[in-house]
Amino acid sequence: MMRRRKKKQHDEHMDESWLIPYADLLTLLLALFVVLFASSNVDAQKFNAMSQAFNQIFTGGASVMEYPSPVPESDLGEDKKAEEEIPLTVDELEAAKEKDRQELEELQSKVNGYITANELQKQFATELTSEGLLLTIRDNVLFQSGSANVAGKDEGVARELSGLLEMDTPRSVIISGHTDNIPISNASYDSNWELSVMRAVNFMKIILRNQNLDPRWFSAKGFGEFKPLADNDTKEGRAKNRRVEVLILPRVIQ
Repeated sequence: MMRRRKKKQHDEHMDESWLIPYADLLTLLLALFVVLFASSNVDAQKFNAMSQAFNQIFTGGASVMEYPSPVPESDLGEDKKAEEEIPLTVDELEAAKEKDRQELEELQSKVNGYITANELQKQFATELTSEGLLLTIRDNVLFQSGSANVAGKDEGVARELSGLLEMDTPRSVIISGHTDNIPISNASYDSNWELSVMRAVNFMKIILRNQNLDPRWFSAKGFGEFKPLADNDTKEGRAKNRRVEVLILPRVIQ
């Protein structure tokens, strides 16, 4: 009997030669992303260092993972740090606050001088608060009842006030409208909130007719009856609550 010949088992090996160019491709892609990431943060000197590193990668030198970063870690955030404000010391902060408060006091004195000269003490009031210099104007100085349009006879007052807001270094100014709690009932406004907003906006429009003022520093708000100064149960209290406020903000946070 003829013996059956056993078939020799030959291990088949996959051709893995493709891994070499594949690995090189991944290396080059990684290098490209490193360049793209760092290019926005480097100057000419750093770019040259990076270029040398990139050339070595292309010529078979050190791999990306082995090559040290051409941009020192301490310099990666250099540009960003340069843009950040250097924090003030406690003494410097207190000195800045004091200077800022003195400037607001001088501005308050100027506004009070205008009020006294025009005998407007019953209609205008100023107060220096932690939020800034607050100028309060009774609504009957500027508006007819239920109306958000500044009365023609009072536009001159608004224009003169705008002159007092001219400052060498501008400050942020917030103009806000307030009402009493008596519901409004007319065809123009559905609520006191809407009335208060429009009064603030219309008053601000007249203020900003002054070409020396930059509108970017101004904003308007309306609070309706929700920030009363006095009790709305009395006629006198409601009169105090109907007002327009001009808040001149400090430059230094208190």
